[in-house]
Amino acid sequence: MESARAAGVANRVRSYHSSLGVLEWPPVVFDGIRYPGVSEPAALQSAAFGVPADQHMEVTRTLPGPDGTRMPHSLLTEIAAYGRFPRMGSPYCRKAAKEGVVSSAWTPMVSRLKRELGRPMRILKVMGLRSDEGADRKKRPAVRTVQPNSARVVDEWLPVKDWSTDAVKEWHADAPVPYCWTYDSAPGAGDWSGTSRCSCSLCVFASRRDLLLSVGRRPRLADLYTEVEQVRGDSFRADWRITDLIRHAATCEAPAPGVVCPDDGPEFAALQVQVRAALKKEPRKEPDLARRDRRTPCDGCAAPH
Repeated sequence: MESARAAGVANRVRSYHSSLGVLEWPPVVFDGIRYPGVSEPAALQSAAFGVPADQHMEVTRTLPGPDGTRMPHSLLTEIAAYGRFPRMGSPYCRKAAKEGVVSSAWTPMVSRLKRELGRPMRILKVMGLRSDEGADRKKRPAVRTVQPNSARVVDEWLPVKDWSTDAVKEWHADAPVPYCWTYDSAPGAGDWSGTSRCSCSLCVFASRRDLLLSVGRRPRLADLYTEVEQVRGDSFRADWRITDLIRHAATCEAPAPGVVCPDDGPEFAALQVQVRAALKKEPRKEPDLARRDRRTPCDGCAAPH
Protein backbone atom coordinates (compact mmCIF):
# COMPACT_ATOMS: atom_id res chain seq x y z
CA MET A 1 0.00 0.00 0.00
CA GLU A 2 2.92 2.36 0.68
CA SER A 3 4.25 1.64 -2.82
CA ALA A 4 0.78 2.13 -4.31
CA ARG A 5 0.32 5.46 -2.54
CA ALA A 6 3.77 6.63 -3.68
CA ALA A 7 2.81 5.77 -7.26
CA GLY A 8 -0.58 7.46 -6.91
CA VAL A 9 -2.53 4.25 -7.60
CA ALA A 10 -3.88 3.29 -4.15
CA ASN A 11 -7.39 3.52 -5.59
CA ARG A 12 -6.55 0.60 -7.90
CA VAL A 13 -5.63 -1.81 -5.10
CA ARG A 14 -8.00 -4.70 -4.46
CA SER A 15 -7.56 -7.30 -1.75
CA TYR A 16 -9.04 -10.78 -2.06
CA HIS A 17 -9.71 -13.58 0.36
CA SER A 18 -10.39 -16.87 -1.38
CA SER A 19 -12.68 -18.43 1.20
CA LEU A 20 -12.65 -22.17 1.87
CA GLY A 21 -15.87 -21.87 3.85
CA VAL A 22 -16.34 -24.51 6.53
CA LEU A 23 -12.90 -25.99 5.83
CA GLU A 24 -11.25 -22.81 7.11
CA TRP A 25 -10.55 -22.30 10.79
CA PRO A 26 -13.85 -20.98 12.18
CA PRO A 27 -14.43 -18.39 14.90
CA VAL A 28 -14.38 -19.81 18.44
CA VAL A 29 -15.40 -18.64 21.89
CA PHE A 30 -12.79 -19.43 24.54
CA ASP A 31 -12.95 -18.31 28.18
CA GLY A 32 -15.81 -16.02 27.25
CA ILE A 33 -13.87 -14.26 24.49
CA ARG A 34 -14.73 -14.60 20.81
CA TYR A 35 -11.81 -15.18 18.44
CA PRO A 36 -12.58 -14.62 14.75
CA GLY A 37 -12.07 -17.21 12.05
CA VAL A 38 -9.89 -16.81 8.98
CA SER A 39 -12.12 -14.58 6.87
CA GLU A 40 -12.46 -11.81 9.43
CA PRO A 41 -8.72 -11.17 9.95
CA ALA A 42 -8.32 -11.05 6.15
CA ALA A 43 -10.79 -8.17 5.96
CA LEU A 44 -9.41 -6.49 9.08
CA GLN A 45 -5.84 -6.66 7.78
CA SER A 46 -6.86 -5.02 4.50
CA ALA A 47 -8.65 -2.24 6.37
CA ALA A 48 -5.68 -1.73 8.70
CA PHE A 49 -3.40 -1.13 5.72
CA GLY A 50 -5.80 1.38 4.20
CA VAL A 51 -7.74 -0.68 1.66
CA PRO A 52 -11.32 0.70 1.62
CA ALA A 53 -14.00 -1.81 2.58
CA ASP A 54 -15.50 -1.78 -0.92
CA GLN A 55 -12.10 -2.75 -2.35
CA HIS A 56 -11.81 -5.94 -0.28
CA MET A 57 -13.55 -8.98 -1.75
CA GLU A 58 -14.25 -12.43 -0.37
CA VAL A 59 -14.63 -14.95 -3.18
CA THR A 60 -15.38 -18.67 -3.24
CA ARG A 61 -16.26 -21.45 -5.67
CA THR A 62 -19.97 -21.86 -6.29
CA LEU A 63 -22.33 -24.24 -8.05
CA PRO A 64 -26.05 -24.05 -8.92
CA GLY A 65 -28.26 -24.87 -5.94
CA PRO A 66 -31.60 -26.71 -5.93
CA ASP A 67 -33.53 -23.48 -6.54
CA GLY A 68 -31.20 -22.29 -9.31
CA THR A 69 -29.28 -19.76 -7.20
CA ARG A 70 -25.59 -20.34 -6.74
CA MET A 71 -24.28 -21.82 -3.50
CA PRO A 72 -20.75 -22.39 -2.15
CA HIS A 73 -18.97 -25.46 -3.53
CA SER A 74 -16.64 -26.81 -0.86
CA LEU A 75 -13.20 -28.18 -1.66
CA LEU A 76 -14.11 -31.35 0.26
CA THR A 77 -17.14 -31.76 -2.01
CA GLU A 78 -14.81 -31.42 -5.00
CA ILE A 79 -12.51 -34.08 -3.55
CA ALA A 80 -15.49 -36.40 -3.02
CA ALA A 81 -16.67 -35.84 -6.59
CA TYR A 82 -13.19 -36.14 -8.10
CA GLY A 83 -12.34 -39.33 -6.22
CA ARG A 84 -8.82 -38.42 -5.17
CA PHE A 85 -7.26 -36.20 -2.53
CA PRO A 86 -4.75 -33.56 -3.70
CA ARG A 87 -1.13 -34.74 -3.81
CA MET A 88 2.23 -33.02 -4.04
CA GLY A 89 2.36 -33.89 -7.73
CA SER A 90 -1.26 -32.86 -8.24
CA PRO A 91 -2.11 -29.97 -5.87
CA TYR A 92 -5.32 -29.11 -7.71
CA CYS A 93 -6.77 -27.55 -4.54
CA ARG A 94 -4.43 -24.56 -4.83
CA LYS A 95 -5.68 -23.56 -8.26
CA ALA A 96 -9.28 -24.75 -8.08
CA ALA A 97 -10.13 -23.34 -4.66
CA LYS A 98 -7.74 -20.41 -4.31
CA GLU A 99 -5.82 -18.72 -7.12
CA GLY A 100 -8.26 -19.78 -9.85
CA VAL A 101 -11.22 -18.34 -7.94
CA VAL A 102 -9.52 -14.96 -7.57
CA SER A 103 -8.49 -14.98 -11.24
CA SER A 104 -12.10 -15.61 -12.25
CA ALA A 105 -13.24 -12.71 -10.06
CA TRP A 106 -11.06 -10.38 -12.15
CA THR A 107 -12.83 -11.25 -15.41
CA PRO A 108 -15.57 -8.54 -15.38
CA MET A 109 -13.00 -5.86 -14.57
CA VAL A 110 -10.62 -7.20 -17.22
CA SER A 111 -13.34 -7.20 -19.89
CA ARG A 112 -14.38 -3.63 -19.09
CA LEU A 113 -10.88 -2.15 -18.92
CA LYS A 114 -9.66 -3.95 -22.03
CA ARG A 115 -12.42 -2.21 -23.99
CA GLU A 116 -11.69 1.16 -22.38
CA LEU A 117 -7.91 0.94 -22.73
CA GLY A 118 -7.74 -0.79 -26.09
CA ARG A 119 -5.00 -3.10 -24.79
CA PRO A 120 -4.60 -5.96 -22.30
CA MET A 121 -5.15 -5.01 -18.66
CA ARG A 122 -2.01 -5.17 -16.49
CA ILE A 123 -2.47 -6.85 -13.10
CA LEU A 124 0.12 -7.11 -10.33
CA LYS A 125 -0.78 -10.10 -8.14
CA VAL A 126 0.79 -9.70 -4.69
CA MET A 127 0.92 -12.70 -2.35
CA GLY A 128 2.52 -13.49 1.01
CA LEU A 129 4.20 -16.77 0.03
CA ARG A 130 7.57 -17.35 1.68
CA SER A 131 10.56 -19.63 1.03
CA ASP A 132 10.34 -21.08 4.55
CA GLU A 133 6.92 -22.53 3.76
CA GLY A 134 8.12 -25.29 1.44
CA ALA A 135 10.57 -26.37 -1.26
CA ASP A 136 8.20 -25.43 -4.09
CA ARG A 137 7.76 -21.90 -2.71
CA LYS A 138 11.50 -21.53 -2.23
CA LYS A 139 11.99 -22.17 -5.96
CA ARG A 140 9.32 -19.65 -6.93
CA PRO A 141 10.79 -16.35 -8.22
CA ALA A 142 10.00 -13.19 -6.27
CA VAL A 143 8.80 -11.55 -9.50
CA ARG A 144 7.54 -13.29 -12.63
CA THR A 145 4.91 -13.02 -15.35
CA VAL A 146 2.31 -15.74 -14.83
CA GLN A 147 -0.38 -15.02 -17.43
CA PRO A 148 0.21 -13.05 -20.63
CA ASN A 149 -2.65 -13.08 -23.13
CA SER A 150 -4.69 -10.70 -25.26
CA ALA A 151 -6.98 -9.74 -22.35
CA ARG A 152 -4.66 -9.55 -19.35
CA VAL A 153 -0.99 -9.60 -18.43
CA VAL A 154 -0.57 -10.81 -14.85
CA ASP A 155 2.71 -10.32 -13.01
CA GLU A 156 3.26 -11.96 -9.61
CA TRP A 157 5.19 -10.31 -6.76
CA LEU A 158 6.13 -12.02 -3.49
CA PRO A 159 7.41 -9.12 -1.34
CA VAL A 160 8.05 -11.20 1.80
CA LYS A 161 9.48 -14.24 0.02
CA ASP A 162 12.75 -14.07 1.97
CA TRP A 163 11.23 -13.30 5.36
CA SER A 164 12.00 -15.99 7.94
CA THR A 165 9.26 -17.39 10.15
CA ASP A 166 10.90 -15.68 13.12
CA ALA A 167 10.74 -12.36 11.25
CA VAL A 168 7.01 -12.85 10.68
CA LYS A 169 6.47 -13.52 14.38
CA GLU A 170 8.52 -10.45 15.31
CA TRP A 171 6.51 -8.28 12.92
CA HIS A 172 3.27 -9.55 14.43
CA ALA A 173 4.31 -8.33 17.88
CA ASP A 174 3.31 -4.81 16.79
CA ALA A 175 0.93 -5.68 13.93
CA PRO A 176 -2.31 -3.68 13.74
CA VAL A 177 -4.39 -6.88 13.55
CA PRO A 178 -3.96 -10.10 15.60
CA TYR A 179 -3.04 -13.32 13.81
CA CYS A 180 -5.53 -16.19 13.63
CA TRP A 181 -6.09 -18.05 16.91
CA THR A 182 -5.07 -21.45 15.50
CA TYR A 183 -1.38 -20.50 15.58
CA ASP A 184 -1.48 -20.65 19.42
CA SER A 185 -1.79 -23.66 21.73
CA ALA A 186 -5.11 -22.16 22.85
CA PRO A 187 -6.89 -19.03 21.63
CA GLY A 188 -5.20 -15.94 23.04
CA ALA A 189 -2.17 -17.80 24.46
CA GLY A 190 0.26 -15.82 22.31
CA ASP A 191 2.81 -18.66 22.28
CA TRP A 192 2.81 -19.68 18.57
CA SER A 193 2.50 -23.31 19.72
CA GLY A 194 -0.59 -24.22 17.72
CA THR A 195 -0.68 -25.13 14.04
CA SER A 196 2.23 -23.92 11.95
CA ARG A 197 -0.04 -23.00 9.04
CA CYS A 198 -3.49 -21.55 8.55
CA SER A 199 -4.89 -23.04 5.36
CA CYS A 200 -7.50 -25.79 5.29
CA SER A 201 -8.03 -27.00 8.84
CA LEU A 202 -7.12 -30.49 7.60
CA CYS A 203 -4.56 -29.90 4.86
CA VAL A 204 -3.02 -32.83 2.98
CA PHE A 205 0.27 -30.90 2.84
CA ALA A 206 0.44 -30.21 6.59
CA SER A 207 2.91 -31.77 9.03
CA ARG A 208 1.97 -34.71 11.25
CA ARG A 209 1.83 -32.48 14.34
CA ASP A 210 -0.44 -29.98 12.61
CA LEU A 211 -2.76 -32.76 11.47
CA LEU A 212 -2.97 -34.36 14.90
CA LEU A 213 -3.73 -30.97 16.44
CA SER A 214 -6.38 -30.32 13.77
CA VAL A 215 -8.01 -33.71 14.34
CA GLY A 216 -8.30 -32.83 18.03
CA ARG A 217 -9.67 -29.37 17.32
CA ARG A 218 -12.17 -30.39 14.62
CA PRO A 219 -13.20 -34.01 15.27
CA ARG A 220 -16.49 -33.76 13.35
CA LEU A 221 -14.70 -32.43 10.28
CA ALA A 222 -12.12 -35.23 10.57
CA ASP A 223 -14.98 -37.76 10.64
CA LEU A 224 -16.39 -36.26 7.42
CA TYR A 225 -12.99 -36.65 5.75
CA THR A 226 -13.07 -40.26 6.93
CA GLU A 227 -16.35 -40.80 5.07
CA VAL A 228 -14.77 -39.54 1.85
CA GLU A 229 -11.70 -41.70 2.40
CA GLN A 230 -13.71 -44.86 3.07
CA VAL A 231 -16.17 -44.45 0.20
CA ARG A 232 -13.59 -43.48 -2.42
CA GLY A 233 -10.82 -45.81 -1.28
CA ASP A 234 -8.14 -43.16 -1.64
CA SER A 235 -6.07 -42.17 1.41
CA PHE A 236 -6.02 -38.65 2.83
CA ARG A 237 -2.29 -38.59 2.12
CA ALA A 238 -0.20 -41.02 0.14
CA ASP A 239 1.46 -42.13 3.39
CA TRP A 240 -1.32 -41.64 5.99
CA ARG A 241 -5.01 -42.35 6.17
CA ILE A 242 -7.12 -39.92 8.16
CA THR A 243 -8.39 -42.92 10.12
CA ASP A 244 -4.81 -43.70 11.22
CA LEU A 245 -4.32 -40.11 12.33
CA ILE A 246 -7.60 -40.11 14.29
CA ARG A 247 -6.63 -43.35 16.03
CA HIS A 248 -3.16 -42.02 16.79
CA ALA A 249 -4.57 -38.79 18.23
CA ALA A 250 -6.86 -40.80 20.52
CA THR A 251 -4.44 -43.49 21.74
CA CYS A 252 -0.87 -42.17 21.40
CA GLU A 253 0.94 -38.98 22.22
CA ALA A 254 -0.70 -36.02 20.49
CA PRO A 255 -0.70 -32.27 21.20
CA ALA A 256 -3.55 -31.01 23.38
CA PRO A 257 -6.08 -29.27 21.14
CA GLY A 258 -6.57 -26.34 23.52
CA VAL A 259 -10.05 -25.80 22.11
CA VAL A 260 -12.56 -28.01 20.29
CA CYS A 261 -14.74 -26.55 17.54
CA PRO A 262 -18.33 -27.84 17.84
CA ASP A 263 -19.04 -27.71 14.07
CA ASP A 264 -22.75 -27.88 14.81
CA GLY A 265 -24.05 -24.99 12.74
CA PRO A 266 -26.10 -24.94 9.52
CA GLU A 267 -23.01 -24.38 7.36
CA PHE A 268 -21.45 -27.62 8.56
CA ALA A 269 -24.74 -29.48 8.13
CA ALA A 270 -24.95 -28.17 4.54
CA LEU A 271 -21.38 -29.37 3.91
CA GLN A 272 -22.30 -32.87 5.12
CA VAL A 273 -25.29 -32.98 2.76
CA GLN A 274 -23.21 -31.73 -0.18
CA VAL A 275 -20.33 -34.17 0.41
CA ARG A 276 -22.60 -37.19 0.92
CA ALA A 277 -24.53 -36.36 -2.25
CA ALA A 278 -21.24 -36.28 -4.19
CA LEU A 279 -20.22 -39.64 -2.72
CA LYS A 280 -23.37 -41.27 -4.10
CA LYS A 281 -22.18 -40.58 -7.66
CA GLU A 282 -19.39 -42.26 -9.58
CA PRO A 283 -16.02 -40.50 -9.08
CA ARG A 284 -14.38 -38.75 -12.00
CA LYS A 285 -11.09 -40.53 -11.22
CA GLU A 286 -10.22 -43.91 -9.75
CA PRO A 287 -7.94 -43.73 -6.68
CA ASP A 288 -5.47 -46.46 -7.69
CA LEU A 289 -2.88 -44.13 -9.21
CA ALA A 290 -2.77 -42.06 -6.02
CA ARG A 291 -1.92 -44.99 -3.74
CA ARG A 292 1.45 -46.08 -2.43
CA ASP A 293 2.69 -47.93 0.64
CA ARG A 294 1.47 -46.14 3.75
CA ARG A 295 3.28 -45.71 7.04
CA THR A 296 1.95 -45.55 10.57
CA PRO A 297 1.99 -42.21 12.43
CA CYS A 298 4.31 -43.79 15.06
CA ASP A 299 5.85 -47.13 16.05
CA GLY A 300 3.16 -47.68 18.65
CA CYS A 301 0.30 -47.57 16.15
CA ALA A 302 -1.09 -50.71 14.58
CA ALA A 303 0.17 -51.45 11.08
CA PRO A 304 -2.05 -49.94 8.34
CA HIS A 305 -4.25 -52.27 6.31
